[in-house]
Amino acid sequence: MSEVVSYNREGSVGVITVDYPPVNALSHAVRSGLLAALEQGQKDAEAKVLLLVCEGRTFIAGADIREFGKPMQEPGLPEVVNTFENSDKPIVAAIHGTALGGGLETALGCHYRVALSSAKVGLPEVKLGLLPGAGGTQRLPRLTGAQKALEMITTGEFVGAKDALALGIVDAVEDGSDIRAAGLAFANKLADEGKPVRRVRDITDKIDAEKGSDVFDQFREGLKKRARGLFSPFKCVDAVEAAFNLPFDEGMKRERELFMECMESPQRAGLIHSFFAEREVSKVKGLSKDTPVRDVKTVGVIGAGTMGGGIAMNFANVGIPVTMVEVKQEALDKGLAIIRRNYENSAKKGKLTQEQVEERMSLITPSLTYDDFKDVDLVIEAVFENMAIKKEIFGKLDAVCKPGAILASNTSTLDIDEIASATKRPEDVVGMHFFSPANVMKLLENVRGEKTSDEVKATVMAVAKKIKKVGVLVGNCHGFVGNRMLHKRGAEAMSLVNEGATPQQVDKVLTDLGYPMGQFAMSDLAGIDVGYRIREERRNAGEHVEPSWMDKLAEQNRLGQKTQAGVYRYEEGSRKPIPDPEVEKLIEEFRKEQGITPREISDQEILERCMYVMINEGAKILEEGIADRSLDIDIVWIYGYGFPAYRGGPMFWADQLGLDTILKAVKTYQDTVGGEQWKPAALLEKLVAEGNKFGDL
Repeated sequence: MSEVVSYNREGSVGVITVDYPPVNALSHAVRSGLLAALEQGQKDAEAKVLLLVCEGRTFIAGADIREFGKPMQEPGLPEVVNTFENSDKPIVAAIHGTALGGGLETALGCHYRVALSSAKVGLPEVKLGLLPGAGGTQRLPRLTGAQKALEMITTGEFVGAKDALALGIVDAVEDGSDIRAAGLAFANKLADEGKPVRRVRDITDKIDAEKGSDVFDQFREGLKKRARGLFSPFKCVDAVEAAFNLPFDEGMKRERELFMECMESPQRAGLIHSFFAEREVSKVKGLSKDTPVRDVKTVGVIGAGTMGGGIAMNFANVGIPVTMVEVKQEALDKGLAIIRRNYENSAKKGKLTQEQVEERMSLITPSLTYDDFKDVDLVIEAVFENMAIKKEIFGKLDAVCKPGAILASNTSTLDIDEIASATKRPEDVVGMHFFSPANVMKLLENVRGEKTSDEVKATVMAVAKKIKKVGVLVGNCHGFVGNRMLHKRGAEAMSLVNEGATPQQVDKVLTDLGYPMGQFAMSDLAGIDVGYRIREERRNAGEHVEPSWMDKLAEQNRLGQKTQAGVYRYEEGSRKPIPDPEVEKLIEEFRKEQGITPREISDQEILERCMYVMINEGAKILEEGIADRSLDIDIVWIYGYGFPAYRGGPMFWADQLGLDTILKAVKTYQDTVGGEQWKPAALLEKLVAEGNKFGDL
């Protein structure tokens, strides 16, 4: 008998207990132990009903990630679930915490399910490019019907216990925190009432009612937009449909075939890399786990604009009071009105109650003076990208803020060390680069300065987790990791249009790769004036900045979506970019002015020049130690810039493609296009020479 699963009897109830910290994952030992304990329960003549319960903070929370990538040892989970379902004695699953993936499939193999009101259930396999492979696609729809099963399985989202009860996934919900007591009470009731075995596979009323329905075709249509480019959600639909069209055993075979197709898809490798990378980024190289973390109980935000307001919302959302400072009352009022509107919209969608809206608004205190920052633990500056203004602000903060307060800048490109030089406490200065909209985007690019203390680094990473962001700690250079690579892609995209491509051709290549939007649509969303102001500031400082047809758009007040015209035009109330003949004419005139003869440019050249220039820059970022690992770059791009998670991030994608292929193309473009951006990174050349990948570093 496995020590991670035990059997004992309490009265007439045989109790199977899983105790495999931290989340009772379905390891080989747990699977074997479940079968052994079940056999013991079957042989125990005194046990009328069996109860499956877990120790610790959760029911079985899914597969054991420590076994990912290794050959599956028998018994497999389908065998375990089938054996439980075929038990002659009724089995009750008692659920607390989460029953996810194989955990929920195990519970569905039991005959009855009771849950604590705080529990959640779900089948999140799709997030790893897979589908539930132990009967989840066959059993769940028998309880919930097609629509809800499709929603749960294709999104991987969790369902709370009360909703699970309404859907028929669980049979009873109990308040309180003692799952063993709740499970025993339910099991004893079954024993007293002499309730029979009730197998989910035999429940067919919802299957019969929806046979021949067009729900599957309609769902696939909706998925074309929601899951564009993804493989496994469509296979999930095929598997659920099999539950309605085939006898149970044949449906199980079909599920297994579709599961194996997902296993063999390259998307699975990309999504699993993304899954592990997201967990790994929180472990900062060279930063001890024992590094002290400062308590952040109050926060100050400078600026009530789009970024400042969004940043303030992140803290209010988790109950941390925020003081928000602006220079004019009008700007404060406008910022607070936008925050309220955002919260009210969430309430209209049922995501918040009106009480929660008021509670969060009450946590944001408007102010017109920096003096109100004297007691805060963290201040985040979110004003224009202007070094002089930022240094002036940090000088004031240095004078006002208490010792030990962290002074952070939301700058997206500027030198953190120069900002820190305006203070007498550079060890407390750090970059906290939020992405727009800051209350939605998951990435927080934390930027360490040369003198930023380990304590401050550890604290901002802890803050990221607290406000439900994915924090990545990076080094200090112009643009850090994300924008430094983006600027290279943007310059190459401009060059491609100058040479003969159209903006929509460039954007289509990027969206076909899996980005939610292309380079030029993104410029329209951000605002054409943003880049224009940066270029003008650099020109005023005496830098040589190449002329651009984008400058002409800004001068004509074509600022993007906010003016319904930028690189594209936009219809009232729509964000859909529409190619504009006026812009084509403007680009043609620009080419003539610059003496450029346009040529036909292939989609492959666009892909290589936009993406390989980023990979080459990413290699330089690794060389310089701006990013510690290639997975840090991958996570920055997945959560900050919409790089498709199923491709695993740009550096993982490059490894899959072959670094030798990329280096060869980089050298070709060095000869044909020229420029510093095409000088091969020494690290890229070294890895190719050694036959290694970024992932090997």
